[in-house]
Amino acid sequence: MKPALEYIGVDTVKGPLIIVNGVHDVGFGERVEVVAPDGEPRHGRVLFISEEAAVVEVFQGTSGISQPDTRVRFLGRPFEVVVSREEVLGRIFGGLGQPLDGGAAPFRGERRDVNGFPVNPVARAYPEEFIQTGISAIDGMNTLVRGQKLPIFSGSGLSHNDLASQIVRQARLLTDNEGFAVIFAAMGVKHDEAEAFRSNFEESGVLKNVAMFLNLADDPTVERLITPRIALTVAEYLAFDEGMHVLVILTDMTNYCEALREVATSKGEVPSRKGYPGYLYSDLASIYERAGRLNDRPGSVTQIPILTMPDDDITHPIPDLTGYITEGQIVLDRFLARKGIYPPINVLPSLSRLMSDGIGQGRTREDHQDIANQLYAAYSRAQQVQRLASIIGEEDLSPSDRLYLDFANEYEHRFLSQAHDENRSITHTLDLAWELVMKLPEQELTRVKADEIEKWGRRATGAAEEEHPEDSLGGASGSEPRDHRA
Repeated sequence: MKPALEYIGVDTVKGPLIIVNGVHDVGFGERVEVVAPDGEPRHGRVLFISEEAAVVEVFQGTSGISQPDTRVRFLGRPFEVVVSREEVLGRIFGGLGQPLDGGAAPFRGERRDVNGFPVNPVARAYPEEFIQTGISAIDGMNTLVRGQKLPIFSGSGLSHNDLASQIVRQARLLTDNEGFAVIFAAMGVKHDEAEAFRSNFEESGVLKNVAMFLNLADDPTVERLITPRIALTVAEYLAFDEGMHVLVILTDMTNYCEALREVATSKGEVPSRKGYPGYLYSDLASIYERAGRLNDRPGSVTQIPILTMPDDDITHPIPDLTGYITEGQIVLDRFLARKGIYPPINVLPSLSRLMSDGIGQGRTREDHQDIANQLYAAYSRAQQVQRLASIIGEEDLSPSDRLYLDFANEYEHRFLSQAHDENRSITHTLDLAWELVMKLPEQELTRVKADEIEKWGRRATGAAEEEHPEDSLGGASGSEPRDHRA
């Protein structure tokens, strides 16, 4: 480790950045301690280095820093965080890793560089194991797989925070003999949102298996650039050193990108699309590509980044570039939210590219892929019928089209919609899917096999009629049951 170097005075203060001229033997990303005239130390890191000067981003902001009287110490090491399973899980930290729960800072673990490295493609193991979230629209139709990067695209005011909390509470492995933990990192969240997350996890009893990192809306903007990297460093330690399977939830990545744009503007960089720096793609990749599994290690890091799309524009640079890097997306829909559906997941633009590798015999159930395909096909047809009905009216629809309208209504209110505390098993989700598709004529079920209809469809329909005989398609007791082959 290099010795610390101290310089007295700074040459320029610009936004969250300070510039120190005449520095020597300083490296990119090096940790910096900035002491203003009031004597209060602030943390920073080297953002740019040249032969003449070093540009330092100050995490606590530059307010009160004077040019001649400020001392800058280059500590000779990168920004690090202490990682320890016993001292991290069950704790709540700030955006820079400082304790917010009244406990002591972790000190008995290993110090790790927060910058980390993307997982080497040669060392990657292919993601193949299912993670259950308890949410039917995800588990049944956009399955999450260990080691995957599956973002949630939301809009301002939608229920992505509620969905994130529910995933934290309910996410689990189907095997009980493997360690599982959740790392939750929030960037730029309001105080009431942070308190809601904290109380939610504490009251549900899951906090003991969660590490929280909270960067609040009134915390310094540049602090948001380090928060996800600290969270991922802890996750990598738990996964690849402790052998645990770790789910990392990052919210809101839009706030992270806004902070990156602010710093780039302060540096005087030439802006790219929408004013974001040209390296936005590579910067996001340096975060997302830290998820995965390794060939020679038992653990895994799975990511669910959450971002709010400005103006609900899925072509905005943040969701656009995120979609290129990650393996799919879950899209929240404002129209479904207005109909009172929670979670308002629109499955048609949503996609999990690794779903087919994490489901099926030995993982979820052998009929999973076919019934998911049938749900997609039926709901897509129902959407077309809804558009047609808005033009010609429902009374002019064919009997078959009216069945699809009924299917869409039941699908949205029974399959998509579920209570905030409703934790559905994958078996429950698949049985519910069969119950819904069996309300369509059997000749319409072109994505499932005849033996699957006999084995799973008949069973799901029979169980539903036993549980709710008054809701059976045959109507009142004694009436003829509906023939699905008609």
